[in-house]
Amino acid sequence: MRIATTIFLTDETITPVRLAHQLEQRGFAGLYLPEHTHIPVSRETLYPAGGDLPPEYGRTLDPFVALAQAAAVTERLELGTGITLVTQHDPIDLAKQIATLDHVSGGRFTLGLGFGWNVEEAADHGVNWSTRRELGRDRMALMRALWSAEPTAYEGEFGSVRASHAYPKPVQQSRGPVVGPRTLIGGAAGPKLFAHIAEYADGWLPIGGRGLTESVPALRTAWEAAGRDPKDLQVIPYAVLPSPGKLAHYADLGIEEVVLQLPPAAEPEVLRTLDAFAEYL
Repeated sequence: MRIATTIFLTDETITPVRLAHQLEQRGFAGLYLPEHTHIPVSRETLYPAGGDLPPEYGRTLDPFVALAQAAAVTERLELGTGITLVTQHDPIDLAKQIATLDHVSGGRFTLGLGFGWNVEEAADHGVNWSTRRELGRDRMALMRALWSAEPTAYEGEFGSVRASHAYPKPVQQSRGPVVGPRTLIGGAAGPKLFAHIAEYADGWLPIGGRGLTESVPALRTAWEAAGRDPKDLQVIPYAVLPSPGKLAHYADLGIEEVVLQLPPAAEPEVLRTLDAFAEYL
């Protein structure tokens, strides 16, 4: 099983360069970074995990800038977002950022995308909360048009692009309906999410990895109903606090990669956590 990591990198934590060095030297498979552009102070949206919102949410580094630094100082480490809030970006700009990062890293980028939980943050980006999933689907379709091998126009409900010359292209070749880098969708299990995954992604990033015994078969049913090859589905439990029994359970479900949660801390604490995670490599 590949063991990757995720962390809220901030202006107060270990740096992207130092972390990337340590991960590659120790044999970890990848680094995924979350995204929040800002956290409005006058916030009505409850923190999904309950309690007060941890301060690192309002201090996160831009994931694409941080991952570019990580790419520059590593050769094998996989790099990803967990997750990119696609509805909060101009899709033409985002397509360029993603393709460039995938290009300069030699095809090591994974686009983990999601639809968010913070209503106020999204509203400041002009996102209508009730249609955010449809908007995200539309954004992805527009980006796929720009990543296509030939100039391809796209006209959607929320945006459009003319047939264009748009380089660089993502390194990975098209596979079925998916164009661009490895694409994983985060979110809670349910028919709508699973339909999106089956339509335009390579798999699912379930946060915490709970309930997979019931949800993975449901996802596989939706996946196969969409005509996708069963062997191509990827399920990567995300932000996991590990134990030997938990990882063995994932392996029994056919899961081949897991993303472990690192603390949003300075270098000494992060390195101690990596030392503790070494037993799972």
